[in-house]
Amino acid sequence: MATRLIDRSPIGITWVIDEPMARASHALVSDSRVWIIDPVDDAGAMEAVAELGDPVAVVQLLDRHNRDSAEVADRLDVPLLRLPDSLPGTPFEVIDVVERGIWKEKALWWQDERALVVAEAVGTNPFFRPGPAGAGIHLGLRLFPPKQALGTYLPNHLLVGHGPPIHGPRATEALQQAMDRSRRDLPAAVVGAPGAFLKG
Repeated sequence: MATRLIDRSPIGITWVIDEPMARASHALVSDSRVWIIDPVDDAGAMEAVAELGDPVAVVQLLDRHNRDSAEVADRLDVPLLRLPDSLPGTPFEVIDVVERGIWKEKALWWQDERALVVAEAVGTNPFFRPGPAGAGIHLGLRLFPPKQALGTYLPNHLLVGHGPPIHGPRATEALQQAMDRSRRDLPAAVVGAPGAFLKG
């Protein structure tokens, strides 16, 4: 396993694994406190995380995204917060994205930084069939995209669970475009899904 990308920004870092699904993990920093989101345990990335500040918790936003969350939390001696309903004492608002028997997903909104963290519903790697601005909706949500949950946010940072982040004004454009094109692009997404998975 190797890291394809380590993206550094004023809010922390994102690391993307060099594999077809391009799993992305995040470390967000505020006042030298660090929250680690859906981590894949990569040595180089974790060295970069250690430079950000003091780890506070590992947060798991998707029920099936166990990844290496427990191992990282144990090693850092911090709690693992799995699908939290709220995160008091942090800068984050927890958003309910999907609540189904086989799919439970939360997202995080950091108002001061206008940062939106979405584990699975939105992605930027080819499997998600991104629109021109760079983001797409998961194939399993294309018919009913989570507009009510996520569509009102205007992020300046869009951090996803699969693929690189989007920073700047294009983040809001990418999110809104993904919602607007979700149903229209469904046939192309279905046809292109196997090839997109291989491209990662």
